[in-house]
Parts: sequence; C-alpha cells; structure tokens
Amino acid sequence: MKLVTFRTGDHAPAAGLAVDGGVIDIGRHLPDAPRDTIALIEAWPFWRERMAALDATQPADIDFHAVTLLAPVPRPGKILGIGLNYADHVEESGMARPTAQLWFAKMPTSAAGPFAPIELPRVSTQLDYEAELAFVIGRRCRHVPRERAHEVIFGYCAANDVSVRDWQLNTSQFTIGKSFDTHAPFGPWIVTADAIADPHALGIRCFVNGESRQDSSTSQLIFDCYAQVEHLSKAMTLEPGDVILTGTPGGVGIGMKPPRWLRAGDRVKVEIDGIGAIENVVQAESV
Repeated sequence: MKLVTFRTGDHAPAAGLAVDGGVIDIGRHLPDAPRDTIALIEAWPFWRERMAALDATQPADIDFHAVTLLAPVPRPGKILGIGLNYADHVEESGMARPTAQLWFAKMPTSAAGPFAPIELPRVSTQLDYEAELAFVIGRRCRHVPRERAHEVIFGYCAANDVSVRDWQLNTSQFTIGKSFDTHAPFGPWIVTADAIADPHALGIRCFVNGESRQDSSTSQLIFDCYAQVEHLSKAMTLEPGDVILTGTPGGVGIGMKPPRWLRAGDRVKVEIDGIGAIENVVQAESV
C-alpha cells in the first residue's frame, strides 16, 4: 500500500491511499480512522486489514491532478540522517570509510512535500542535493536488535537530504547546514514495508535538469536500514512517524571538480525502484 498525506483546495490535510490514477480519501470510507498520518501509522495494526481491503477494491476518489501531495508525515517528531554511508560517496569525499555510524538531525521544519519547491537560501549559494532512501518508524521502540528491526519499520520513501555545504562544514556539527526550511522533501508516499521485498536491493538515482548525477543501489549501503534502527534505538526512543534518511551515493555536487551547486530554476528528481519519484524545483528564498 501507498500512504499519502494530501490536500484539496483549502481543506485540511488528510490521509489517503495512492492507487492507479489518484487518491482514495480514507476518511470518506472509514470515517472513524485517524486522519492524522502519525496517529494512523501508530494505529495501523488495528486498521491494516480494512486499509488493505480499501486499497484492493476502491477506485480513486480524487485524480492526482486535483490534489496536492504533502510530505507523507507533514511534521515528523524526528528527522535523522546518516553521513558517509555509501562506499562511492566516502571515496569522493576523501574521507576514511567509517567504522561507526555518523548521525545528524534535520529539524522537523525542514520537511517538505514531494513536489514542493526547494529554497535557495539568502545566506549561501552552496546548495547541494543528496538522493536517499528514507524509512518511517511504525512503532514506539527502544533497544531493537538488528534481527527484529524490520518489525518497527512502517515503510519507505524517496528523499532528498538537501544540504547547505558551507553551513554544514563550517563547524564539526552538521545540524544547521542540514536543517534549512524545505531541505527535506520526501515521498511521494510511504510504501508500506510489506510491499518492499528487500529494501537493500533498490536502484536509486538523482537527476538535475534531466542530467544523471547519482546512479547506485541500496545494496551499497555500508550500514543497512536494520543496523541503523539497532544503533539509534540504543540511544533514543524511536516513535511512529520518525523519518530516517539512510545516506546518499556518490555524485553529489560538492564532489565534482569544480563543485556544481544548485541554482534557482534547477529541477531535482530523486527516484527509487519500487517506490517512485519526487521532483522539486529550486527557487530563491522568498521570506
């Protein structure tokens, strides 16, 4: 199944299921189901069978052209990203292959929709893309062993860990350079984990204005999704709706000679096999 958060006109955001041609409005058919995405993810074990029946039998209520797809989790409690997690990206960075997981946070206000603009900040021109597989936590958990990590992953998305490189590398702490508004677009939906046979065998690609920049496979992850859950849950409680970005392959703009930064008007597309694609246009910061 593909869980979306969508808006029509001036209506409040709502949870839906993406099917061929459009969106099923869950609230129209299951009025007692949570309309808030995080609440629905948390209650999913109760609603799963009814959602599966709806997905299998109900045609779309609303065409895709009539809805705005928002970030599948509009305001995640946590957005966490891992650095240097593909061998080719480690090589282009000129850094040693990590022996421990390198984590940073992106603030919840960086979350953005799968087709929403990416802001070029007023304070920097060093704007970069990072195609990433993201996963969404489905159950509140702590101290999860690797062999059970799949049980707490609700599903998977395509994501772009947009980075402001001078702010990221100005200090040893990445958080601010990773947390500018709009710099975590993801989606276009959450593909539930039961629909992904192996999250570690997915092609992942990034295009800028149609030019291929990144082309790899999640089989190249140094620390895979389950190892990431095990590690993070040793330190903190993971909660439904938390979004984990699993690292980017080689081909980012900063790794080119000279670096190739994103500019206003650039169109950035991230696509992952079995999940779909997000596409965002860079625009000058307007605030």
